[in-house]
Amino acid sequence: MSENKAKLSRRNFLLTVGASSAAGAAAVVASAVPRAQPVVVAGDKRRSKGYEATAHVRNYYRTAKV
Repeated sequence: MSENKAKLSRRNFLLTVGASSAAGAAAVVASAVPRAQPVVVAGDKRRSKGYEATAHVRNYYRTAKV
């Protein structure tokens, strides 16, 4: 019985070591990958307009009233 307990304890230890090393490797890879920066073009009108209540938007709001 003590042999079975020793095997289980060793298995749990090896499982914990393997899982923690995999998590550590994932953290290193995640911090090493550069994040993409959005490219903003100077003449891009979509970025500067914002929300605009156009005729079709007002028509939708009018028809969606309860």
